[in-house]
Amino acid sequence: MQNTRILLVENIHPVAQTILQDLGAVVTRLAHAPDEKELCELLPNYDVLGIRSKTEMTEKALKANPNLMSIGCFCIGTNQVNLACANYLGIPVFNAPHSNTRSVAELVIAEMIALSRQLGDRNTLAHQGGWMKSAEGSREVRGKTVGIVGYGHIGSQVSVLAEAMGMKVIFFDVIKKLPLGNASSCANLNELLQKADFITLHVPETPQTKDMISSKELQRMKKGAFLINASRGTVVDIEDLAQALKDKHLGGAAMDVFPEEPASNKDKFTSPLQGLSNVILTPHIGGSTEEAQYAIGIEVAESFSRFIATGSTLGAVNFPQVDLPRAQGSRRILNVHRNEPGVLGEINSAVSKFGANILAQTLSTDPKIGYLLMDVERADAAPLGEEIGKLARSIRTRVVG
Repeated sequence: MQNTRILLVENIHPVAQTILQDLGAVVTRLAHAPDEKELCELLPNYDVLGIRSKTEMTEKALKANPNLMSIGCFCIGTNQVNLACANYLGIPVFNAPHSNTRSVAELVIAEMIALSRQLGDRNTLAHQGGWMKSAEGSREVRGKTVGIVGYGHIGSQVSVLAEAMGMKVIFFDVIKKLPLGNASSCANLNELLQKADFITLHVPETPQTKDMISSKELQRMKKGAFLINASRGTVVDIEDLAQALKDKHLGGAAMDVFPEEPASNKDKFTSPLQGLSNVILTPHIGGSTEEAQYAIGIEVAESFSRFIATGSTLGAVNFPQVDLPRAQGSRRILNVHRNEPGVLGEINSAVSKFGANILAQTLSTDPKIGYLLMDVERADAAPLGEEIGKLARSIRTRVVG
């Protein structure tokens, strides 16, 4: 990683800078989220970019630096990056799918209790000089049923915490998942909606999940049930949710994510949910704990270091997954190419032309690209890598080690 130029924006935790600098990288940190124009000006000066959720990596921004090696999203979501374009350009995108799991799960548990006890409304009233001491409408969560939509890292952690509080756990996932503890799976979303007292959403942003909770689904929920969304803002139709709350069909809701969110803390936030009874609105803080940001900084920085040093793309969200132990006494050629017939033959012809001795090799493909790691004897690496890089269907080639 010696002298690799890395730009970290959006106030990424300084532990990432420390790790990368200790490995020899030259790191610049910015506190804000650059817009497309600023990115196009900045990126030609860097080899690697680290972002969080607010920086939009458009096609224009991605093409601003033809030598950009990698992007790291210091968060779970990657929808702020044009992944298809990054793939086409040979740029792997990494994220941190595990590091904020506990933080998000704890927020969900806290919101279930807060909704069940009407803490938001009672707190606001007390600040305004009111005094609402009453047991009416306040209930324990013990013995209630929580329905988890999406039983991945976060959903399953919510499952464990909820069961520890004496709740019954049911879940629905489009992929068959092993239940933890006494949790049980539902055959479909409708079954979960009809059974749960609390419904919490933990799904990615995809065309299939857009508005997956709208008027029809809300009406299928139990009267007085609660909805929690700490996943993606596009998953819930906010207007329909507002109406269900006004009609008193739902007992309350907690939203940490929204279809449109302010670009910075200085911008005004508006939502149809503002002012509604027993509704908790938080500014996308599910993963915003010191512990989570520290862990995310480590996770993505380590992905960067592995990729830069060895070419490993394990954990990349838009790239063939490749990893190869380094052959002793070798240098490594990394080649991204179009996934078309005959490309590997052209690469092998280049190897034969140079009389290079391959010590280790692995290739993985997706529908658009192939990614090759090839360990050769040290003297062969630079000229062979240059020759492979000249092939018409090569996208990018790098020699490491």
